Amino acid sequence: MPDHEPNQDLILVTGATGNVGREVAKALEARHRSIRRAGRGQGDGVALDFTQPSTFGPALQGVRGVFLMRPPAISKVKDTINRFVDVAARVGVQQVVFLSVVGAGRNPLVPHHAIEKHLEGSGIAWTFLRAGFFAQNLGDAYRTDIRDHDRIYVPAGAGRVNFVDTRDLAEAAAIAFERPDLRNRALTLTGPGAVTFAEIATMLTHELGRTIGYQPASVLGYLRHLRAGGLTIGHAAIQAILHVGLRFGQGATMDPTLGQLLGRPPRGVQTYIADHLERWAPGRPA
Repeated sequence: MPDHEPNQDLILVTGATGNVGREVAKALEARHRSIRRAGRGQGDGVALDFTQPSTFGPALQGVRGVFLMRPPAISKVKDTINRFVDVAARVGVQQVVFLSVVGAGRNPLVPHHAIEKHLEGSGIAWTFLRAGFFAQNLGDAYRTDIRDHDRIYVPAGAGRVNFVDTRDLAEAAAIAFERPDLRNRALTLTGPGAVTFAEIATMLTHELGRTIGYQPASVLGYLRHLRAGGLTIGHAAIQAILHVGLRFGQGATMDPTLGQLLGRPPRGVQTYIADHLERWAPGRPA
């Protein structure tokens, strides 16, 4: 059925070319769901830019479900993502599955908190996927440091992290669109066990056959590092807040929900590393 025709089952997948959105689209298609991919770039599917409200209506036409992600560059959500939610409510969207973060319900410092509160009052059925740190960060946000400098550089101290694989998150998102009992619920989704960044470095060393170290960063040093890499000050600040929280156990949460949804144990971070060794090959382009 063409995207422009009304479709009771049509699901809009935002961020459809990113680590999570791409996997969500695959998981939904594997369940024979009708989807519309959305993104900012050419070839991403329908155009959707949260800073351009004129793109909201066309992207949402005929849509009944939305998989919603906050683009990392957007820290001010009132006139962007929350405005998009308002339009979704007006055009009859019935369910939003929102990719949030662990602890968002009680942490107003992260933008996800404001989005959750807005969705709760929107009149749309919602499901919050409060995810831990992505295993895919190793092959994305941390990739250049690992590939080019043989190090992980974050301000997490000795904090432990229960990494979650986006492939498992995507399957959970698809399930959330199928099960009415998951509507208006916040689900904490974590991996199978917490590890330190030093332990991650040891895993990478073993799998890659070269020494990878963990260099704990200071907050100021990390902010400078991210800004030098091209991140906006807002995006860099959010990343610093999330990583510093790891020092105080905010990423070590162990929750059985993901395994219960999947009917199997979630993938561990070592599985992600073993499946993606080419990501850190020296000289490999981005």
